[in-house]
Amino acid sequence: MATKQIIQPAQSPAAVGPYNHAVRVGDLLFCAGQIPIRPTDGSLVTGDIQVQTERVLENVKAILTDQGLTLDHVVKSTVFMTNLADFAAMNAVYAKYFTHDFPARSTVQVAALPKGAQVEIEVIAHF
Repeated sequence: MATKQIIQPAQSPAAVGPYNHAVRVGDLLFCAGQIPIRPTDGSLVTGDIQVQTERVLENVKAILTDQGLTLDHVVKSTVFMTNLADFAAMNAVYAKYFTHDFPARSTVQVAALPKGAQVEIEVIAHF
């Protein structure tokens, strides 16, 4: 049985609750949902959905980079949004980060996200 390894990258914003940034089990990395918070001080990035999506994906990249991975290693992503009317704008930024061999993806609207964020993204990556 594969062992569970806890991942807490130094370059990532501090967790806003009792969870880890990621957990590695075998050849899979399960990343916790990232919201648009600055790694330097944990404050929420203000701005529209595109500004927030960019910060979220930079936070995701920090976790992957810590493990020697890139966005090309992502096999599944889940996007949580507080307003699906912003889907096209979020998707425009998402498409700049995932440029080929797109991961499988689900997008769901939620009533609210931590710290008042408009978007949260979690990923599963393969080593």
